[in-house]
Amino acid sequence: MPAETHPDPVREEIVNYQNPLLFLKIWEIQSHGATFGIPEHWPWHYHREVEFLAVTEGSIGFQTKREYGTLERGDLVLFGSSQLHRVHKAHASGLTFIVFQIDLLQHFEPGSMPYLNAFAELTEPLGKLNYIFREQPAAREEAFSLILDIYRETQQRERGYELAISAAIKRLLLLLLRRDTKGYLQVSRDNDMIRLRPAIDYIELHLHEKIAVDDICRLLNLSYHYFIRHFHQVMGMSFVDYVNYKRIKKAERMLLTRDMSMTEIGLAVGIPSMGQFYKLFKRHNRCAPSEFRERMKQDFFCHES
Repeated sequence: MPAETHPDPVREEIVNYQNPLLFLKIWEIQSHGATFGIPEHWPWHYHREVEFLAVTEGSIGFQTKREYGTLERGDLVLFGSSQLHRVHKAHASGLTFIVFQIDLLQHFEPGSMPYLNAFAELTEPLGKLNYIFREQPAAREEAFSLILDIYRETQQRERGYELAISAAIKRLLLLLLRRDTKGYLQVSRDNDMIRLRPAIDYIELHLHEKIAVDDICRLLNLSYHYFIRHFHQVMGMSFVDYVNYKRIKKAERMLLTRDMSMTEIGLAVGIPSMGQFYKLFKRHNRCAPSEFRERMKQDFFCHES
């Protein structure tokens, strides 16, 4: 999405799927105007869907919380679900790129369910996988080709195009899984994540409230001590640390996409104590919330610990 067309922050929480059964939206954007470079108004945005950008002509700049980069023809970038990002036209020459937004988790069937946890982004955005496209040209070319195939299928809508798109999406998932040499995509053991899924969903829905371990235990019909131990084994962090992590991630998005005070944001993410809010935010970002907001507006970064 061209940032220059949105002078105000954009919170894209609802994406209108072109085909509701495929849970995706894909379209082409062209820009042949003379305006380029980082615009005066360069808003951040995010959405529940994972997003790929594939450049077919020209050059585009992008920024996430972690990095700034430039994409040329044949390049692509992946933004994770709810990951803050923004883009701009990088050069005066014509620009054409494909935007592909998809709810990946809807494409897991019973046979592939053990791999759902790898793509669920419970603690890290899928954007960390962009190293694959930078370091592995063959993987980049294959992923780029798959996205173009998906775009063409949605445009032509020939008989069976849904099957073709579903197959391409699964090939894209398999590519990321097999090319992830750094092991970011961890596959769940013995369906552990499937068992914890109701707890994860409950946390996501109740971040603005007090979340009691006892409520989760009743939801899963587990004892307190077993749940605490099991959660840490599966997630790699304590229950409290996970809840706080999700609250700070939500606070980051609100800081950049809503005109709210620190007190209002703290309440909205379930941390009414401003002292605790600032302490937790600094732990994850090494800067205060207000500094985070200003730095990100000025194209600087607060690096995660």
